[in-house]
Amino acid sequence: MQPQTEYPESPQVAASSTLALVHYLETRGLLDRVRVEQATGLTLATLKDPDLRVPASAHYRLWELAEQLTADPGVGLHAGQVIDPERMGLVGHVFFNCDTLGEAVVQYVRLHRLINESVTLSFEQTPDQAILTWQPDRPGHYCRQDMDRTLAAALCRTRHFIHRSIEADWLEIAHPEPVYAGEYRKLFGGTVHFGCGVTRMAFDSKHLGHPIPHRNPYVYSAVLKQVNAVMARLQTRRSFSRKVRRLISRQMATDRIDADTLARQCHMSRQTLYRKLKKEGMSFHDLVEQVRKDKALRYVADDQYALGEIAFLLGFSELSAFSRAFKRWTGIAPAQFRASHQGHES
Repeated sequence: MQPQTEYPESPQVAASSTLALVHYLETRGLLDRVRVEQATGLTLATLKDPDLRVPASAHYRLWELAEQLTADPGVGLHAGQVIDPERMGLVGHVFFNCDTLGEAVVQYVRLHRLINESVTLSFEQTPDQAILTWQPDRPGHYCRQDMDRTLAAALCRTRHFIHRSIEADWLEIAHPEPVYAGEYRKLFGGTVHFGCGVTRMAFDSKHLGHPIPHRNPYVYSAVLKQVNAVMARLQTRRSFSRKVRRLISRQMATDRIDADTLARQCHMSRQTLYRKLKKEGMSFHDLVEQVRKDKALRYVADDQYALGEIAFLLGFSELSAFSRAFKRWTGIAPAQFRASHQGHES
């Protein structure tokens, strides 16, 4: 029942995240040991191994089960509001022992793969805002409940450990508006947009200077040394698909994306390219689609290019083809997406 042998190349999450969800169910008297072990493919005793990593797919199955057991569609938001320092994991202890919130955010982004390899976290700063973006590496790795928990935990822990007044300026949620949509506004404080195709949270950049109370430099040094060692062991995982993704991104603006050309740049045959990507749980088509979608969302939201120009930049033969693809990705037309983004960004 060890995930490393059953799913050697699948993206993984820290077992501390899975165990925290088990604990959430247990404290509410809703833990069904048999169903939890069936969903995860792991015994509860195995989950307590501090070095264990769990396949992301198994972790997401547990979230689906948690919603069934609690009969609570907003279980992710509610679980994320629980503050339990003993169940934060290594990255949490690094975060809350940094000097300032700004330094903590940088470390959080750098170490995010230790928390969840199936989602890429990025950070950008404008003169007025700090913006975090969560992007799953493929559609099947998006889990509404886990994303809710991630957002709620990030803000609630920051309020608890650093500064109680911190609120989000605005929030963009990838999934469609759920029945509990009103809870987001109450919890995060800012405007909330659903069905955005990507998840982003913005807060006032002035908060980055907040010092972190009760930080312990000795704990920080010891834990950081430990997580850096774990990061080094994971460094080679899924590295080939990231390299191909970068090549696709560079080529997309100048040429038609072609697998043979990309394979030559990697000094291998197209068949070898496909095989190496498959080993990492990806396909060439998946990567092209991801890069195109990511660029489309950014270009349309930024309002720098006309929609026809964006279609050309992303390799679409005509605007109508781009519009159909964009609606498939987000559920809405590009013009509607652009209109919804005007007025809530700096």
